[in-house]
Amino acid sequence: MNRVAVTGLGPVSSIGIGVSAFNDGLRTGRSGISPISSFDASGFPHRNAGEVPDFQPERLLRRVDAARWGRSSQFAAAAARLALADSGLDPAAVEADRVGAVVGTTSGESVVVEAVTAQQVEGGFGQMDPDLLGQITAGRLAHAVNTELELTGESLTLATACSASNYAIGYAYDMLATGEADVMFAGGADSVCRWAHAGFYRLGALTADACSPFDRDRSGILTGEGGAILMLENLDHARDRGARIYAEVLGYGLNCDANHPVAPDRTSIAECMRMAHRNASIKPEDVDYISAHGTGTPANDSVEAHAILDVFGDRVPPVSSIKSMIGHTMGAASGFGAIAGTLAIAHGFLPPTINWSNPDPALDRLDPVPNTARTATVRVVQNNGFAFGGNNAIVLIGAVE
Repeated sequence: MNRVAVTGLGPVSSIGIGVSAFNDGLRTGRSGISPISSFDASGFPHRNAGEVPDFQPERLLRRVDAARWGRSSQFAAAAARLALADSGLDPAAVEADRVGAVVGTTSGESVVVEAVTAQQVEGGFGQMDPDLLGQITAGRLAHAVNTELELTGESLTLATACSASNYAIGYAYDMLATGEADVMFAGGADSVCRWAHAGFYRLGALTADACSPFDRDRSGILTGEGGAILMLENLDHARDRGARIYAEVLGYGLNCDANHPVAPDRTSIAECMRMAHRNASIKPEDVDYISAHGTGTPANDSVEAHAILDVFGDRVPPVSSIKSMIGHTMGAASGFGAIAGTLAIAHGFLPPTINWSNPDPALDRLDPVPNTARTATVRVVQNNGFAFGGNNAIVLIGAVE
């Protein structure tokens, strides 16, 4: 089995586009939350989200024509382009069919679906724009990456909702570990859209102004968006070309309890952690930091925290949630978590949980790294990703020995 290196990072987020800006946003505890501008939210009681305000795809993309692709595909392609640039890889040095993309998503191109639906409601089926209809397919997210980078290898979009990026990283890890590929682009992309905002509001899971994971008074999520792509590479391949290596993917764990449509299950989440540890050949005491799923809802944070306590016992590492800064970016969420965890290893710090004011007595053994980033030596990161329907996915990332 080949070892798998992380050699390129491509964040397109509400706190920064590109590695430097995103890293700075994490370290300063920047909030990327603002009033929604991508659709008319005036009819909603809650109107904030983590939109990417300065995203100009034409400045980042070379081959993908933004006018012919949906926003989520634009995010995926732009994030992959940034990851490639960050890696220093010359694409011509790798056979195109030995490089591929796996992209996770929750909503796919729902912004496009909403636009086409509005046309149909207003003017009937004949008014639907054929060009927009061609942008709807969710599989175009991975296809956009391969188109932008001129790849002919794997092209797969995974729709396992809010854990999808970790599923994608796990899939790419297997491709590289077994020698089926030399380089893979893996992560996720999603866009702020009306239906997700409305759906989470109707579920009672949407907060008004600020997401406060693990706080006693936490009241829900804020939706977010962006693209989060990691360039993963056969470690020997990376060393042979003299690449800068951030970290390595140690392994992952996946399970699905299908216990409830929306409620997380403590037992299966704990088992997913144990599966990931076994797959990565580590023990709980080896983990220095947990990049939490940490949505900010009362139930999710409680279940996740207690599952962590079940697995880690008396030695619980710091646990923080970057959703407090960028919102819940749905299918991109654990991709952003993986990038944050990789930067924590590479630069020796713990990203904070901002908006944290009041300790929760039920979670008193949890250190959420409140409000301010912390200098730390980080060798192993556990990146949690959980989704509706009990789709759990956890990735372990470690410093390269």
